[in-house]
Amino acid sequence: MNQLLIATANQGKLREIRALLADTCITLLTPRDLNLVLDVEEDGLTYAENAARKAQAYSIASGIFTLGDDSGLEVDVLNGAPGIYSARYAPQVGATDADRRAYLLQQLSSYPSPWIARFNCTVALASPNGDVHFEHGICPGEIIPDERGVNGFGYDPIFLLTEMGRTMAELTMDEKNLLSHRARALLAIKPVILSLL
Repeated sequence: MNQLLIATANQGKLREIRALLADTCITLLTPRDLNLVLDVEEDGLTYAENAARKAQAYSIASGIFTLGDDSGLEVDVLNGAPGIYSARYAPQVGATDADRRAYLLQQLSSYPSPWIARFNCTVALASPNGDVHFEHGICPGEIIPDERGVNGFGYDPIFLLTEMGRTMAELTMDEKNLLSHRARALLAIKPVILSLL
């Protein structure tokens, strides 16, 4: 059974995961492919808790091995915020990625730059019997005040990979999938996926 369910509706995440697992013989499915609609509350206190909740809920409901992830942006001068709240950081209802970026820059405006930051990701692979395997990935950088690049999603246009001098949104998918926090976590768990499927 070489099917893997990806427990997300985020199209940006799906593109990255599909690219990273494209060289396998695994059929990647989405909840939409299975007409599976679950409301999994991401109220854990860590990335691992949230990733596991998603993966386990979808794996139990589908009977298929499921990959869940949770990731966030951590900014040093904000004591690690937005962290696990990155996707719901802006106060307005229905906030867009652009709203979240603008709100973050507003929060940072009273602090001197550079604004040192990192992306952090935990992936969880859940089996229908309840077992969960975890891997983590971190990508260091800094926040810049002006958006650059048209690739990626979320905070990518204001996240500068300091050593490269480019934002995450200025990278190609191939480049991002060598460097990003999600890529590092997925590449670490890939051997586990291949051994189980």
